[in-house]
Amino acid sequence: MTTGAETDWQRWQRSWDRQQEWYMPDREERFRVMLDMVEAFAGPEPRVLDLACGTGSITARLLARFPRATSTGVDLDPALLTIARGTFAGDERVTFVEADLKDPDWPALLPHDTYDAVLTATALHWLRAEGLRTLYGRIAGLVRHGGVFLNADHMTDDTTPRINAAESAQRHRRRDRVPKDGALDWAGWWARAAKDPVLAAPTARRFEIYGDHADGATPSAAWHARVLREQGFEEARAVWCSPSDTLLLALR
Repeated sequence: MTTGAETDWQRWQRSWDRQQEWYMPDREERFRVMLDMVEAFAGPEPRVLDLACGTGSITARLLARFPRATSTGVDLDPALLTIARGTFAGDERVTFVEADLKDPDWPALLPHDTYDAVLTATALHWLRAEGLRTLYGRIAGLVRHGGVFLNADHMTDDTTPRINAAESAQRHRRRDRVPKDGALDWAGWWARAAKDPVLAAPTARRFEIYGDHADGATPSAAWHARVLREQGFEEARAVWCSPSDTLLLALR
């Protein structure tokens, strides 16, 4: 994963994408719909907040589709932020902020007071329900009137336990059948990062912060929509879904 003395950031990005796609083969489809909605509400030059940005997966796709867009990426993960900063080094369209979304003052660290769109994917399930509720209120304060918040994540409908169980079993069977073609799983990817001379220290810090697994919640899309409206958004509903995940749009 290294080239000479420098980390090959693009290779780390590809490796992260392949790891994520093994778990979510429809990942690119949700990104496409997400950016369709950004264009519908904010046009081709949006100011975007990439929330819990990780390696900058959303930002990369945003700028590829809308070259005149700008992005502020926010995350606490020191390893993924290291990859993101390396990838976008020198790109004046992109700013990264290290911040804890559980800290009530994190919006004060941002370079802008408002954004056309706040985007996030497969990240907020690390928060518990009350933490999500509080976060949604802060996000509402950052989205301009007419702007949007889009969250693509695991959202579980507890009213359909048999459907949920069958879908989960099928998803795991498929994952076990489909060759990874060299893609690492979650644990394998982080194990490799821990051995990289540049990423080893930030990876160690990352596990001190988060531990091994999410300790959050995956409430239903209906719960997310209701809470987003309670916290200041005028409209909220799903605009894409798979059997296990939902892309939910909230309009300010």
